[in-house]
Amino acid sequence: MKKKFIISKLLIFSLMICFVLGSLRFNVNAAKKKFAYDYGVFLSVNSGKSAFKKFKDYKTIVIDVQNGFLSKDIKKLKKQGHKVYSYINVGAIENYRDYYKSYEDITLGVYENWPDEKWVNVHDEKWQRFILDDLSSKIISTGVDGFFVDNIDVYYQYHNDDIYSGVETILKGLKKKGKVIINGGDTFVTEYYDKNRSLNDILDGVNQETVFSRIIDYDKDKFGKNSSLDAKYFKKYMKLVKKCRKKCYLLEYTKDKNLSNKIQKYCKKKGYKYYISDKLDLS
Repeated sequence: MKKKFIISKLLIFSLMICFVLGSLRFNVNAAKKKFAYDYGVFLSVNSGKSAFKKFKDYKTIVIDVQNGFLSKDIKKLKKQGHKVYSYINVGAIENYRDYYKSYEDITLGVYENWPDEKWVNVHDEKWQRFILDDLSSKIISTGVDGFFVDNIDVYYQYHNDDIYSGVETILKGLKKKGKVIINGGDTFVTEYYDKNRSLNDILDGVNQETVFSRIIDYDKDKFGKNSSLDAKYFKKYMKLVKKCRKKCYLLEYTKDKNLSNKIQKYCKKKGYKYYISDKLDLS
């Protein structure tokens, strides 16, 4: 009996070693996987086999988990070596979200060029509880690495102490749950840095849209080149983010190959990640 028991223990131990080594091999392979691109933003892509085909060449991907992505999907993506961030809209609310009616009473006004969206009062405790206790918890429970936080620019639109305080509370709350990439947000982020001399408590990186490109027609995917003045402003903003040792991402919209090449060369020189799309809906 004792001999059999020892053999059984050895067998179990051997199986455990094989399992651990297999897992390590799998993780190493995932880590070593070469991706064609560093960064991709796919906010309009719904879950499904076609989605995984679109993601396969991109190391870091941004999706909206509310488009039907489940924990098993995120687990699969991470096993394939991807870093996954989920979109979360904290400064505005879209009328197609199933929670829209619950917060319509605290909206502030229609979002220009986006008729299905309204700015929201981020200082309202009801909204803060929803974002920090409900929505972000559901998102992070899927296993994503962090949040792609949109519409911090509510502070640019409604420039007052209450909105500033609301944005700060939400960002600090999200930062405690996972990594945070802010989309835009230059007015708030710059002012926060001036007050605190650090961005550590609110973000891990910034994604800036249209540094080099500009949107001419939102409905027809018509794009052009940004003005040199605006480009200079956003470059300065990215320089601040980099100075704080945070990651910089550019999201550009263009069908112009020459402009695309210019963006790529600039980002390579600066050490920034970038994604260039020929469609505004990021599908």
